[in-house]
Amino acid sequence: MSGPPLGLALYRAATAALEPVVPALLRFRAARGKEDPARLGERLGRASVPRPPGQLAWLHGASVGETLSLLPLVEALRTARPSLSLLVTSGTVASAELMARRLPPGVIHQFAPVDVPAVARRFLDHWRPDLAVFVESELWPNLMLGARRRGAALALLSARLSAASVSGWTRAPGAARTLLSAFSLVMAQDGPAATRLSRLGARDDGRLNLKLAGGPLPADEAALARVRAAAAAHPILLAASTHPGEEEIVLDAVAGLAGRPGRLLLVLVPRHPVRGEAVAALAAGRGFSVSRDGAGQAFDGKASVHVADTLGDLGLWLRVARAVLVGGSLVPGPGGHTPLEPARLGTPMISGPHVENWSEVYGRLAGGFIPVEDADDLAAAFASILDGSAVARAMTEQAEAVANQGEDILKTAVAKLLALVP
Repeated sequence: MSGPPLGLALYRAATAALEPVVPALLRFRAARGKEDPARLGERLGRASVPRPPGQLAWLHGASVGETLSLLPLVEALRTARPSLSLLVTSGTVASAELMARRLPPGVIHQFAPVDVPAVARRFLDHWRPDLAVFVESELWPNLMLGARRRGAALALLSARLSAASVSGWTRAPGAARTLLSAFSLVMAQDGPAATRLSRLGARDDGRLNLKLAGGPLPADEAALARVRAAAAAHPILLAASTHPGEEEIVLDAVAGLAGRPGRLLLVLVPRHPVRGEAVAALAAGRGFSVSRDGAGQAFDGKASVHVADTLGDLGLWLRVARAVLVGGSLVPGPGGHTPLEPARLGTPMISGPHVENWSEVYGRLAGGFIPVEDADDLAAAFASILDGSAVARAMTEQAEAVANQGEDILKTAVAKLLALVP
């Protein structure tokens, strides 16, 4: 019997050689805030809770965006087969905090194990998944092939591969084919992704973009009432999931609206809450009065800028905002964030040009948002929405229609998944 392709054999040997230093690397990351010190055992494959009896599906997403996209799938699986236990893994502290707030009762979250052989064995021996679902481009050979050898069915959903990733895999075609052919179900995000994956040896079972399939973000009703009362009649402008370099543009735009009658309130939601203090200092340095959730200063409508640097509250701010800038789009690098969250809640949207990660969705949303390039454009877009209720209403109707198209596709995907677990 022939052994694994050379690329996979080399990967396994290299990761095995790293095993002795993995605990120290994790402790180093924990000291820098990149790991949860209390849960490092999970990263080493040591489960913190028992495995439930019966069949179990393991769903994995890398970080915040991917794990959030799993939530509608989790709900759909629970509804379709309540007896199936669900385990969700992710790799970042922020995603773990979000899952603690958003996963339904009974669904287990664990940090993803490091993909070295001994850790993968420990994880798989404990959880013994009947189904393993990976999202987007998370391909971990030791874990995936180990699960397959133990009899788990593998699925790759909302799959995508960048041109750079494809270039890397083509240097090890045997490894790519062995890895991708292990999946019993592959649903790519779009046609180009399906073509790339097929060339590397993956099957093509249709299209699914999980980020198109979610429902509206939740919001605490009591908090929502408090914010609305505090804002009174003053319109709230929102900049959501912002990155370095974007807050400056937003603050310049709002400063350009200073001559308008009435008083505007700006809420900044940095993509990474750890930046909250720096974002607040930036706004204060430009002469704005500032409050910040992370400093224990709840929104009271008195400060002209509020920094919402807590996780899980975006649904609240989208419900109270008159207009939202979808962050990650004004500067190169992040590639944009989902415009579907504001679309599902009917919040008029503005976006910068850098939306590579969401280009297909933005293409469908044409007419459902205002494109901008700089602070002057952004100020004009905010003013247009504030002044033109008919324009805002037409935009949001177009965006909501696009945002609600993913439900039937999700039902099809769930049926295909459950067929893998008789």
